[in-house]
Amino acid sequence: PFSSLQKQVAYFKHFLSISETTRYFKYINKQLSMTSNGENSRHQEVGHKSLLQSDALYQYILETSVYPREPEAMKELREITAKHPWNLMTTSADEGQFLNMLLKLINAKNTMEIGVFTGYSLLATAMALPDDGKILAMDINRDNYEIGLPVIEKAGLAHKIEFREGPALPVLDQMIEDGKYHGSYDFIFVDSDKDNYLNYHKRLIDLVKIGGVIGYDNTLWNGSVVAAPDAPLRKYVRYYRDFVLELNKALAADSRIEICQLPVGDGITLCRRIT
Repeated sequence: PFSSLQKQVAYFKHFLSISETTRYFKYINKQLSMTSNGENSRHQEVGHKSLLQSDALYQYILETSVYPREPEAMKELREITAKHPWNLMTTSADEGQFLNMLLKLINAKNTMEIGVFTGYSLLATAMALPDDGKILAMDINRDNYEIGLPVIEKAGLAHKIEFREGPALPVLDQMIEDGKYHGSYDFIFVDSDKDNYLNYHKRLIDLVKIGGVIGYDNTLWNGSVVAAPDAPLRKYVRYYRDFVLELNKALAADSRIEICQLPVGDGITLCRRIT
């Protein structure tokens, strides 16, 4: 079902192999979990997007409060995505649940998502919005979106989504130039190319309304933001880590927003526009 595999491999040519990924995560968790007496108190296997101290604790959260409440459509899409060669790109189930709750709490109606993949977080968003809610969804790869589209259609939610294939920055620039979109979005979720996160922020701060929220995913970058200087980081890990660090520093200093960085999934920073 993954006709775009060759495109995916080319796009992610700097990503680790499965064995290299495992070794890298083991190293990061060892660095993060060393106690003062040198004992390793945390798990060494990371098969999920979580920075919790143990696999058992994360599994408890999933089995107790996430999976029992996960809508059937989201479960179906999660299981389909798990078979994708790049399933590590998907939003974790607990983060999907969090986003769904957050959108309901802020009564979001007009939203945007940059970086869709197969659409798990998109589906979580669509389920949270009222029937006349809208999502502008952008991704460079329509093939991945179409993997999840049948599930979204079966759930009766496709009418809420406007999908655009291609880079998001030109679209954002056009929206800003048009003028009518300023301050029009209740919520914006960014889970895309980390080297453009700051470029997105410079534009999105004008498009989200005062009191609205922007969520940036992967802001803890699998824990590598605190990796030791001698950590065996691959080219792409070290490259994107620098952009994530730059983003985190910039968001903390931005007086136009209130922020909250949460260790949910791979780290998500919420930015509430206040001016």
